[in-house]
Amino acid sequence: MKTSPTKPGKSVAVVIGSESDRPIAEKTVRVLDKLNISYEIKVLSAHRNPKELEEYIQSTDALIFIAIAGLSAQLPGFIASKTSRPVIGVPVDVKLEGLDALLSIMQMPKGVPVATVGIDNGENAALLAARILSLIDPQLKPTL
Repeated sequence: MKTSPTKPGKSVAVVIGSESDRPIAEKTVRVLDKLNISYEIKVLSAHRNPKELEEYIQSTDALIFIAIAGLSAQLPGFIASKTSRPVIGVPVDVKLEGLDALLSIMQMPKGVPVATVGIDNGENAALLAARILSLIDPQLKPTL
């Protein structure tokens, strides 16, 4: 976990479906670091360890989830179905140039909202999280 010196706790939970998604997570956390936003990175799959993922969602004090996943990209939707906190989905280019993941994340059923950024665009996910957090922490606004 990386906690910023001025903001205690975790503001953002960055969840990746597998270690292969870590390069996109690293792009994401570089922006969070620059903006001095605290975060935690977890590797939890909606397919391989759903019980542990659900326990994490319920136990974390993060205000926003950034879920990074490729292929069927169930991770963002799974998280959104278990919490009322904002979820930002980042589709990863694994196959089909990432279109499979993009469409999976975008096509959530009514009542399960997931904000979606472009394929492999973890930077925009971090910036969107910062904009959401600026609603409760106006000091973030000048950094955007």
